[in-house]
Amino acid sequence: CPVVLAPKNSSVAMPPPADIVKVAIEWPGAFPKLMEIDQKKPLSSIIKEVCDGWSLANHDQFALQHADSSNFYITEKNRHEIKNGAILRLTTSPAQNAQQLHERIQSSSMDAKLEALKDLANYSRDVTFAQEFINLDGISLLTQMVESGTERYQKLQKIMKPCFGDMLSFTLTAFVELMDHGIVSWDTFSVAFIKKIASYVNKFASDISILQRSLAILESMVLNSHDLYQKVAQEITIGQLIPHLQGTDQEIQTYTIAVINALFLKAPDDKRQEMANILAQKQLRSIILTHVIRAQRAINNEMAHQLYVLQVLTFNLLEDRMMTKMDPQDQAQRDIIFELRRIAFDAESEPNNSSGSMEKRKSMYTRDYKKLGFINHVNPAMDFTQTPPGMLALDNMLYFAKHHQDAYIRIVLENSSREDKHECPFGRSSIELTKMLCEILKVGELPSETCNDFHPMFFTHDRSFEEFFCICIQLLNKTWKEMRATSEDFNKARKRAGFFFFPCQLQVMQVVKEQIMRALTTKPSSLDQFKSKLQNLSYTEILKIRQSERMNQEDFQSRPILELKEKIQPEILELIKQQRLNRLVEGTCFRKLNSRRRQDKFWYCRLSPNHKVLHYGDLEESPQGEVPHDSLQDKLPVADIKAVVTGKDCPHMKEKGALKQNKEVLELAFSILYDSSGQLNFIAPDKHEYCVWTDGLNALLGKDMLSDLTRNDLDTLLSMEIKLRLLDLENIQIPDAPPPIPKEPSNYDFVYDCN
Repeated sequence: CPVVLAPKNSSVAMPPPADIVKVAIEWPGAFPKLMEIDQKKPLSSIIKEVCDGWSLANHDQFALQHADSSNFYITEKNRHEIKNGAILRLTTSPAQNAQQLHERIQSSSMDAKLEALKDLANYSRDVTFAQEFINLDGISLLTQMVESGTERYQKLQKIMKPCFGDMLSFTLTAFVELMDHGIVSWDTFSVAFIKKIASYVNKFASDISILQRSLAILESMVLNSHDLYQKVAQEITIGQLIPHLQGTDQEIQTYTIAVINALFLKAPDDKRQEMANILAQKQLRSIILTHVIRAQRAINNEMAHQLYVLQVLTFNLLEDRMMTKMDPQDQAQRDIIFELRRIAFDAESEPNNSSGSMEKRKSMYTRDYKKLGFINHVNPAMDFTQTPPGMLALDNMLYFAKHHQDAYIRIVLENSSREDKHECPFGRSSIELTKMLCEILKVGELPSETCNDFHPMFFTHDRSFEEFFCICIQLLNKTWKEMRATSEDFNKARKRAGFFFFPCQLQVMQVVKEQIMRALTTKPSSLDQFKSKLQNLSYTEILKIRQSERMNQEDFQSRPILELKEKIQPEILELIKQQRLNRLVEGTCFRKLNSRRRQDKFWYCRLSPNHKVLHYGDLEESPQGEVPHDSLQDKLPVADIKAVVTGKDCPHMKEKGALKQNKEVLELAFSILYDSSGQLNFIAPDKHEYCVWTDGLNALLGKDMLSDLTRNDLDTLLSMEIKLRLLDLENIQIPDAPPPIPKEPSNYDFVYDCN
């Protein structure tokens, strides 16, 4: 094949400068124009140039916007987001558009008004337009329309009910979108407006769109303003919200639980328990269990999140008791300990008790408190002066003794009558177990903004934490016996940082925690199912699991093995790198978060197959499978990436707000920094995706992959590869193809039925 050389003076096509972007620009009634935009030129000059091309005067009344579904205006702040090949539209300026819509929504024509409100709801998603509309006092106009709307169109409502419903729906939608930009404070709204929105929760139960937006507004009011919380709490009752949970629309159920969570979260400490009592009286738990958790449909991510938040807020009611020390001088508190003793021992000791002297009674009490497993036999109240778990441990013990009396008496008497020093001290174990359960359920911590980890079994009982404890204390007693722990280990206690630690007890507690955590990961649907899962996780089974995991991760330390490891490691790291990059090519759907609430707004990001460009863009809903590159409107060349930062170093984590300070959100946050001030901010859906993306991006930049996932994958693959290479394969011929699958036998007479 001959090689053709270009003449010396001929022009060779060169790539366009980085500041030049090639785009197409539309104008209604005209053919689109192809032009090059110089990003160094002022945006006003570019708009003037476009207007001159179509002979349009007053170029200051025009603007450019994206021609995609977003219709967002292009400004000096976001113009760097314009990519080569983008389609733009010349349109009226945001100020002009806002002025026109401000006038149109006040039209006397119902049809014109409806069309204007529909356009306003659409345009309000754009922060540039929103700012202009708000500058015209647009929020006040919308609130006035809402406040007077029902009376104003009361007659029309009967003959034009669909039209009225649509008008109100678009009005509320525009209001929600405008407020979502955070430009206007929530504290500015009147009681009349709040009452009107609260009334819609009852009046428009059949109109899904109005009800949904009304609930969203109430939630935002509660979360963003303490004053509005008090006003909303006066206008809306749990009784008014409950019927919406008994419907079939999961989105309405989600918004309803979100409002309840917001009221719960913002309630003062002294009101929170009172609200919990009201929720119990209204049988909220039972209604959620029946109509949401056990409904014949899958629970979406947003509903799972709201159930998780409700679960966390419910368990956080225990924090006060968890952090309350027992007062040894408080007779009412000491009576609880007397009650524990009475239930366990009165049957055998009370008849001899009445005629005994005070000294004999004290001696008997001391003996009984020792049998109950307290550290301080003379004054067991001293055992409950450490926080956590404080008085919560005593509450759990009393609940167990009263509601599971047979099991309580059996555990206490069984252990107090043993003479082989293998007794499990009930008191000390209960205190440690309560503390551990609080750690597992994160009692006292604020709910995460990204977590969906709710447990259906906690919605099956009004006293779920106490029942959880009752199951686990019996598990602890069983595991103690299986491990043959001894009471002597308690006598070897060493005091550290004000707490007592018992070597064998800690070992037992570690095993019990593993049993509980493994059972919880299966998401049992009821407490009975949880109990059944624990029965299959005996100490012997835990040992087998640990041994299996240890064998899979064992680390050979001999010199030849270490040399082999060192030789193999680069190959394994390259394999992990390719896997990470392949996952980036597949892409991931990320959820957009904001300060108002979690929204079902998504965006997708994926790496091009040649690893040169990141494609990303907004989605209307969560995708089923991969999203094609051509449907993602934005691009970021990998060569432009300057750095990848994580956690608190991310720009979106440095903003103020409770959401940004959440520990779990910080652990999932990462950002790509490019150009001088460009940034692409992520919050991964889970820890696994966080590790995959940070590893993949670091690999693209030629940096080390340092995530926990890479470390685990490296250990697993190295161990597997070394074991394969150490197999004794001498004189064993390894076939190139797998052996054929044998034919089925003519009969199954050889099968033995074990049952």
